[in-house]
This record gives sequence, C-alpha cells and structure tokens, in this order.
Amino acid sequence: MTKVLTDARSIRIKGRSFLALVLSPELPLDWWLGRLDDLASRSAGFFLGRPVVLDVADLEIDRKQLKSLLEELGQRNVRVMGIEGGRPSLFEPGMPPAMKGGRPAPDFEVPEANPAESPNAGKGKAAAPVITEEVQPVRATASIIVREPVRSGQSVIFPEGDVTVVGSVASGAEIVAGGSVHIYGTLRGRALAGSVGNASARIFCRRLEAELLAIDGVYKTAEDMAPNLRGQSVQLWLEGDSIMAERLN
Repeated sequence: MTKVLTDARSIRIKGRSFLALVLSPELPLDWWLGRLDDLASRSAGFFLGRPVVLDVADLEIDRKQLKSLLEELGQRNVRVMGIEGGRPSLFEPGMPPAMKGGRPAPDFEVPEANPAESPNAGKGKAAAPVITEEVQPVRATASIIVREPVRSGQSVIFPEGDVTVVGSVASGAEIVAGGSVHIYGTLRGRALAGSVGNASARIFCRRLEAELLAIDGVYKTAEDMAPNLRGQSVQLWLEGDSIMAERLN
C-alpha cells in the first residue's frame, strides 16, 4: 500500500534570514549596561523591535549573573532571541536558546564621552549586525532605488549593494546598505553603509539631520557630529576607525 506522506494538516517549515544585532557584554556588567543606556539615550529606538543575540563566549560569568543580565536587558526592552558561545552549564529552562553558526559582521563601536573614565577604554564593542546569509565582503555593484520618502518606523535593508532614496528619511526610519547610501533629501533617521564589511562605502545626503550614521560598523550619533555639518549637503567616508565628512558644493 502506498501511504500519502503529506496532507492538509501538514506543517510547512521554511528557512528565512533576518537582520539581528549581537551584544557582547564586558565586565564589569554595571559599567557595560551604563554604556548601553548611553547609546540608547542618544539614538532613540535603536533597539526597538530588533532581534538581539547575546554573545557570552568571552564573558566569565555564572548562571546567576547571566539570569540577572537577561533581566536587566529585558527591563530595557532589549529582546534577546538567543545566546551564543555559552557553555551548557549556563542554561536553564526559560532562558533564550543556545545559538551557533552565526557569521560575524563588523562591530559597532560605542563612542565614549570620556575614555579616561572607562575601565576598559578602547576595547568596548557593544553591538554588531549579523547577516544570516553568506555575503562576500567585496565592493557591491548592485543597487536599489526607493522613489518615495522613508517614513518613521520603516526600514530599508539591502545588504547586496547601494541604496538610493529619492526623497527624505524621517526620524525613526533607517537605511541599511551593504554598499553606499545616497539620500536626495533630508536624512533625519539612521543610515548604515557598508553593513557587511565594505570599508569603502560612503554616505551622501542633501541635508544632514541624522540620528545615527555608520560605515563598516564605525558609527556616530547626532551628538558626535560637528555642528557646522548640520543642515548641510554632506558626504561621509571611513579612514581607519574614524568617520570623515565634508560639505558638498
């Protein structure tokens, strides 16, 4: 007899790739959480609605400390979808699942107001985007064009190449490109260029009012930007670990 292996009640399971952030805590945890609060306060909505992976591979903590850290992140509305690099003894029922196999992308370095006050100055890495599909870190040639303004709460994510917006990007919106970002209007939200390891990517905008800018994982928030660039037509690029900027004539 031939048996039918599928029927109307079968469950369909699919694979899908999403953009996530990786948080790599450092000791002491109170200091690290303070830096996280500083980033969140200077870029409203940075963690809002984003899946987060907690990387504890290099963190010497026990289960009690991990539970406390998860509670602290939960109070900050940081949604931890999984824990990477944790030894089995750290986990217990109710915790986010263990994860492995992620492909790392460049880190977002958290800028410090006064590095001399930091117990781990120069070594902090707070959040890194992870693309769960394999993308070669070469200069991208593909591009997409968005022919209307990007409204608050919207995200345009294109890791394959450049993103051009024929219009403005509102506060609370974001553009994430594997290549360069071109905004032919006012940039009030967030623009992240070179998101999969393209240090030659650039950001161009007709009027700079951005909440956050990032190139190849190095970023600046609004408070870090030179006042004379606000409201100007600007291009930004990366030199070493510094974002450079100049006005466009």
